[in-house]
Amino acid sequence: MFKQIILCFLAIFLISCSNEKAVTKNQNQPEINSKIINTNSQMDTIKTEQFWSLIDKAVESSHGDNELKEEFLTSELTKLSLEEIKDFEIAYRKAVIDADDFKIMAAAKIIEGYVSDDSYLYFRNWIIGQGKKVYDETLKKPDYLAKVVEEGESTDFESLLYVATEAYSRKTGKEEDESFPRDTAIGIGLDYDFGAPPTKGTDWTEKELPKLLPELWKKMN
Repeated sequence: MFKQIILCFLAIFLISCSNEKAVTKNQNQPEINSKIINTNSQMDTIKTEQFWSLIDKAVESSHGDNELKEEFLTSELTKLSLEEIKDFEIAYRKAVIDADDFKIMAAAKIIEGYVSDDSYLYFRNWIIGQGKKVYDETLKKPDYLAKVVEEGESTDFESLLYVATEAYSRKTGKEEDESFPRDTAIGIGLDYDFGAPPTKGTDWTEKELPKLLPELWKKMN
């Protein structure tokens, strides 16, 4: 009888230990970032109307001068609410990510003669900085840029990266911290850097460029 009681207690103890290990294992599982998972579906719901309205107004007022575009955008953004400045950054990042395509990269190579991570980002900024019509047409057919770019023209609009940050800083009087637009956008998965989605389309070799974008190749060579 005594042995049966001991065996009963031993069985209960072993079951208890097993359950504890199972719970511990579950607790150690990495948490899934639901914000990142939802990014793809959220991308289509991001409001971009105000963003493109400001970009198009900057194009009209600057006569192609990127410094004037930068100052116009920064000035106009400071007139908006902090949330609207964040919305601008979010819409900007959506535009940059949507433009990440191997054919767009090929266009940068043909026009600039080389492609690096930074130059490719600044090139996409330049496309955005040409306005919504040029942006939309370029995404549909990158060879469209043959109608836009001139030989020797700078296709670098790096400063577009900073307009929301600068406007937010001017409006709050603070230096950049985790409350600023860039951190907010990255927090919902809109990363165009190390956490960016894969580049769309098919990679290419330099020998393929003349046939890949024939109109642009002919204009620039």
